[in-house]
Amino acid sequence: MASGSGGEIQWCFSQVKGTIEDEVTEADIISCVEFNSDGDLLATGDKGGRVVIFQRDLQAKAAIPSRGEYNVYSTFQSHEPEFDYLKSVEIEEKINKIRWLKRTNKNHFLLSTNDKTIKLWKVAERDKKPEGYNLKDDGGIMRDPSSITSLRVPTFSPMELMVEASPKRVFSNAHTYHINSISVNSDLETYLSADDLRINLWNLEITDQSFNIVDIKPANMEDLTEVITASEFHPNECNMFVYSSSKGTIRLCDMRQQALCDSYAKIFEEPEDPTNRSFFSEIIASISDVKFSHSGRYMITRDYLSVKVWDLLMESRPVETYPVHEFLRSKLCSLYENDCIFDKFECSWSGNDRHIMTGSYNNFFRMFDREGKKDYTLEASRDNMKPGTVLKTKKVCTGGRRKKDEISVDCLDFNKKILHTAWHPQENIIAIAATNNLYIFQSKD
Repeated sequence: MASGSGGEIQWCFSQVKGTIEDEVTEADIISCVEFNSDGDLLATGDKGGRVVIFQRDLQAKAAIPSRGEYNVYSTFQSHEPEFDYLKSVEIEEKINKIRWLKRTNKNHFLLSTNDKTIKLWKVAERDKKPEGYNLKDDGGIMRDPSSITSLRVPTFSPMELMVEASPKRVFSNAHTYHINSISVNSDLETYLSADDLRINLWNLEITDQSFNIVDIKPANMEDLTEVITASEFHPNECNMFVYSSSKGTIRLCDMRQQALCDSYAKIFEEPEDPTNRSFFSEIIASISDVKFSHSGRYMITRDYLSVKVWDLLMESRPVETYPVHEFLRSKLCSLYENDCIFDKFECSWSGNDRHIMTGSYNNFFRMFDREGKKDYTLEASRDNMKPGTVLKTKKVCTGGRRKKDEISVDCLDFNKKILHTAWHPQENIIAIAATNNLYIFQSKD
């Protein structure tokens, strides 16, 4: 990557998808981004309940490896708004998470979820159509049986390629609270779904029952001290999963120990620095995302101000800590007032686990090189964006005097936030969701 060799990655602009209008409708805001296991498909979900799948141009990829544009492959409405009449609450159609299943035949499968209902979608190509029916004419209208004098053998004839998305399973009525995570197991048979207080284990073939594997709901809700914020299966060990909490802890569970994983195998927790203690300490300690490395040895967690790397063999503290936007520590009061302090940022690993990416404000996103011990800030912007343009690093200045290429912390736009990012599983191609636009960047090499 700048591939596997030393030296930092030079990122170039590749594409941007989405409209330029200043007025953005709420339904068009992208709420999740996910590459499939070989990186040739990229799915986005939005607040309007739609899933858009982009496919890599494989001819361009063959001509120039590590290149290839992504073009719209399929668009479908995954979820519709619903109303829970028992609780008198609306259930939004917004797609919270998309997870691809590993491909086992020519079709693709993905799970998508809103707050309450998970759906398994099959995405299939059709380029042949049956012709020569006996009981129907070519227009599909039923023929008069008395007019049929001979028997025909139907045949398949070529047709223009059609991509069809069809719901194969609907997994519903298992969550009282909002679903924040889904994760497909490495056994390719089961997956988990997590809400604020419970984690359920599903079989992909069975929709009417799930198994509750974590339940942190206290007998008296007044005793509630934390909620589950994210959960993920280990990439290789099908019996292990982690979940993170609003208190900043990560619990590793082993399903071989007992059926209900209320007691964990390990807990990863960093002691709080008393010098940084403030009214906001508990809020900013809440973990918004947890991801295992591809090797399965490490995991990253994202809290409000930092990304931490944990070694599964060391629970007492993270092995690496990267400040994302430490300059906002002095602004926590105003971020609390405008609710930005509750934003849930995601994080991603590069394919070789050397780099980490996460988002920030002002359409900035951050890159951390674990080997080179370097970090840099880049911007997802349409300004001067021709394909191949190298991104310039950005700097935020906190003092009174700022240099020419710096931006003052007081000038940051907190409405422009990058919450959702995805890294191609094998190559240096990244997808960044910025409000209603999807930016795709790739390394210069």
